[in-house]
Amino acid sequence: MILTDVTEPFFLDIGVQATQITNFTRIYALDEQVPENKMMLAFYLAAPEVENDRRALNTFQGLRRGKKEGRHMGMAPYGYANKITEDGKKYIAIVPDKAVKVIWVFEQIAKNIFSTESIYQMTKEKGYGISKNNLWLIIRNPLYCGKIVVPKYKDEEERWVTGQHEAIISEGLFYRVQDVLDSKARTYRPKIKTIENFPLRGFFLCPKCGQKLTGSKCKGRSKFYYYYHCTNDCKWRINSEVANKIFKEHLNKFIPLVEVKKLYTVVLLEGYREHTGVIASEKKKSIEQIAVYEKKLSVARNLLVTEKIDAEDYNLMKVEYNAIISKLEKDIGNVEEDRASIEQLTTTGLENLLKLGEAFENGALADSREMIGLIFPENFTFHESKIKTARVNEMVNCIYLVNNRLRAKKNGTKDDIFLLSRVVTSTGFKPVTS
Repeated sequence: MILTDVTEPFFLDIGVQATQITNFTRIYALDEQVPENKMMLAFYLAAPEVENDRRALNTFQGLRRGKKEGRHMGMAPYGYANKITEDGKKYIAIVPDKAVKVIWVFEQIAKNIFSTESIYQMTKEKGYGISKNNLWLIIRNPLYCGKIVVPKYKDEEERWVTGQHEAIISEGLFYRVQDVLDSKARTYRPKIKTIENFPLRGFFLCPKCGQKLTGSKCKGRSKFYYYYHCTNDCKWRINSEVANKIFKEHLNKFIPLVEVKKLYTVVLLEGYREHTGVIASEKKKSIEQIAVYEKKLSVARNLLVTEKIDAEDYNLMKVEYNAIISKLEKDIGNVEEDRASIEQLTTTGLENLLKLGEAFENGALADSREMIGLIFPENFTFHESKIKTARVNEMVNCIYLVNNRLRAKKNGTKDDIFLLSRVVTSTGFKPVTS
């Protein structure tokens, strides 16, 4: 009988096993002539495998127990570093320079202006050293908001527990990013990488066919000329300098009048207090509901112990109540209060609004495009050399309305100015669209 290359490894493996069995019999002095000794041989051969399985199970259960206690098990993710206390206890600590980069990434995604791919390209330009795969792991990892994920195992559902480590971002910011990634809060995020000459690219629609305009340059006798143009059959185009100038003039219409700067500050603070008052009330209700469902879960657990309900009914109630509790905790996490700095933020914001046109023309490309997305949640086009859009940010529209009424009055009085605060608040205070 001739053995082929395919059969040789098989018989070689059998030969190795036979040699091992022979060694076992010599070590444990087993008489192969006694049939009952084969049971002892099987036990000796299975014992190491059983020990390995037991160690693996103990390791798995230890890791799971550590996660339930809120400890991160394993290598620290980007933005953190593995540390050991003086008594030998391991933990993860924030690396400040990397944490700043993580915060920037989350904030950019939460603004919902640029696509995730564009933000990744921006991180490369800034030299952050974050790979594309690592970026996705970061923005989906609840560890950065102080939570540890305990995976599903047997009859235990997946759940999040509060971690023992320090969070880099707030829960509210993390959940806003997840909503953007899941398309729950998507308005418009241009995926187009553009250059300084075409800040409107990706927002600008053709007035003839409604197609998004692209940008290109043409070489003249002495210099290059830049144009926004349509790729459809209509071939509509406009010089980029002209379009950018018209857009800047349109932005200047939304600059608050310096004379009523205090009025805007008062109205914004009043609207903020009303808004946060409602949120605080909703947060209190959510906390009370969480306490109710936790009590129900405790009662169900007692009924299971006293055998008044079976394990299947308990598991159904446990899954249902935990899902409700998780949802309520997420709603609470979306609430962020910043009462201490709101006045300073309002003042700074109004100062920036007073330089709106200059900020668009002289600011960085990323900042200019972010400004466009904030003011115009939907795309815009031209009509008779004027900007036309379906919708403008609500707060900006209120400023425009007040400006028009004030400019229409040649001899305005103090009473007239303060009565205009009702014009702003009647529309309803809303946070800036992002």
